[in-house]
Amino acid sequence: MQQQKPDDAPLEPAVTYEIEKTDAEWRAELSPEEYHVLREAGTERPFVGEYTDTKTVGVYGCRACGAELFSSETKFDSHCGWPSYYAPLAGDSVQYIEDVSMGMRRVEVRCARCGGHLGHVFEGEGYGTPTDQRYCINSISLTLKPAE
Repeated sequence: MQQQKPDDAPLEPAVTYEIEKTDAEWRAELSPEEYHVLREAGTERPFVGEYTDTKTVGVYGCRACGAELFSSETKFDSHCGWPSYYAPLAGDSVQYIEDVSMGMRRVEVRCARCGGHLGHVFEGEGYGTPTDQRYCINSISLTLKPAE
């Protein structure tokens, strides 16, 4: 028989982030839509995000804390409705969390600096990228700093 976790056990081990704010502070700094995605692990609608189709050269940072997360050099057209990257800017810039919330196993991607929800990473989908990974990221979780 499979063991279940006790109702009071945390889903993930407690994690501390470089940037810690109260719920009230996050709500004051983020729009309701940004808060929903970044702090409640929501998802923006497909094909409506600011960066879904952009080709601007630059660095994509966390909208909540400004941490640099992805480069335009790893962005590719996946036609999935959200910006896609085949790798983060630096391996330690994102955090990976097992997500079974939709009845399947997925890997959630969070900002390692503030814990903001970014999206999910998928593997083995057959895209012609160096990593065979697709970081499917909500535009609303990001800000683009164009190259100078």
